[in-house]
Amino acid sequence: MISLGDSFMSRKYFGTDGIRGRANGVITPELAMKVGQAAGLAFQRGEHRHRVVIGKDTRLSGYMIETALIAGFTSVGMDVLQVGPMPTPAVAMLTKSMRADLGVMISASHNLYEDNGIKLFGPAGFKLSDEVEKQIEELLDENLAKRLAASRSLGRAKRIDGVHDRYIEFAKRTLPRDISLDGLRVVVDCANGAAYGVVPKALWELGADVISIGVEPDGFNINKECGSTEPEALSRKVREMRADIGIALDGDADRVIVVDERGHVVDGDQLLAVIAESWKEDGRLAQPGLVSTVMSNLGLERFLKGIGLDLVRTAVGDRYVLEQMLAGGYNLGGEPSGHIILSDYATTGDGFVAALQVLAVIQKHQKPVSEVCHRFDPLPQILKNVRYRAGKPLETAGVKTAISSAEQRLNGHGRLLVRSSGTEPVIRVMGEGDDRILVEEVVDDIVSALGAASAAA
Repeated sequence: MISLGDSFMSRKYFGTDGIRGRANGVITPELAMKVGQAAGLAFQRGEHRHRVVIGKDTRLSGYMIETALIAGFTSVGMDVLQVGPMPTPAVAMLTKSMRADLGVMISASHNLYEDNGIKLFGPAGFKLSDEVEKQIEELLDENLAKRLAASRSLGRAKRIDGVHDRYIEFAKRTLPRDISLDGLRVVVDCANGAAYGVVPKALWELGADVISIGVEPDGFNINKECGSTEPEALSRKVREMRADIGIALDGDADRVIVVDERGHVVDGDQLLAVIAESWKEDGRLAQPGLVSTVMSNLGLERFLKGIGLDLVRTAVGDRYVLEQMLAGGYNLGGEPSGHIILSDYATTGDGFVAALQVLAVIQKHQKPVSEVCHRFDPLPQILKNVRYRAGKPLETAGVKTAISSAEQRLNGHGRLLVRSSGTEPVIRVMGEGDDRILVEEVVDDIVSALGAASAAA
């Protein structure tokens, strides 16, 4: 089966995960201040004193963007609560628990330090809907001078303490009461990012023998040769320390991948399978299945079917996974990249809470991670990215012909997804099937056609 996927609706500022781009290139102080003003105006509802929670990861540009956002929010009369470096899911949780009108996370997730982004959460801790983002975009293009607060109504900004402990206690409570991590040697890689101050501490408090890497941020080293997108250092450390498991988060800790005791990587699809099977056995699944994206491996779908569960697929992006979870009443969803949403606990992906659920299964069965976290053999899957400068390569005749040819060659024995990235000028080509050679050939043909189309643009 072939799908062109669901590309993110055309927007000037917002992508699939907030506003993201090169710091001081796309994400400038001017834009950040305008975002603060526009979002602040959009979420001023009622006569109460409005406030916003702002967190960030460890990028150097976070200081600049945070300051500009504060100027924007306070200029429209919103008070600002600064929590400093905190995981994205912690900011979402704090937004709700502190009864804020809005939450902001300054992060470009798994990207390197040169990029940054602005993620927004509503008062219930959920990412904003397309409609609200559209409203904010319209405000961004308006002259807001006449809508600024009067001098006596300007907002105040202050840093608040104790939020790290609040998140740690929240995360610890997601473990079953009879589960302890005593006797488990864990290597955790915090990607020199937002989780460096909370996750190692929480694991130690739960009883684990903790070895931490990626916990020395300097403003430049976030996600650099570490974290969930580059787990080689974690794999080496697990083998070196003879650890039971390695846990790798990304820069804002909303995604996780695991490394087993042999140093082999376990992706989000396998983790979803582990949690789904365990929750099914314990009667904790709200629906007989889970939600994932078109990128999840066909092996996961077959595994779930074998244990009586469905896999509901969505467009790429954790926001779409969550929307389907809420619409269908599912409490488990995620992506192969390690974005895992456990809606019983969180309103967005939480890499650490997902890791705790996997650790609970490991402790329950007292078996090696390589056994517990290998639920199925994935089908060969090839993913390639093609960067383009301008134009719409997917609409050219050569690319359409290549896709049609691929459909004929696969003839129902595999899946193909060709889609535009929602965060960067890249076309992603994914092929999957039982015959790896055939999959590689059809993917390479489409990549070549896209390259030719981009060069001609």
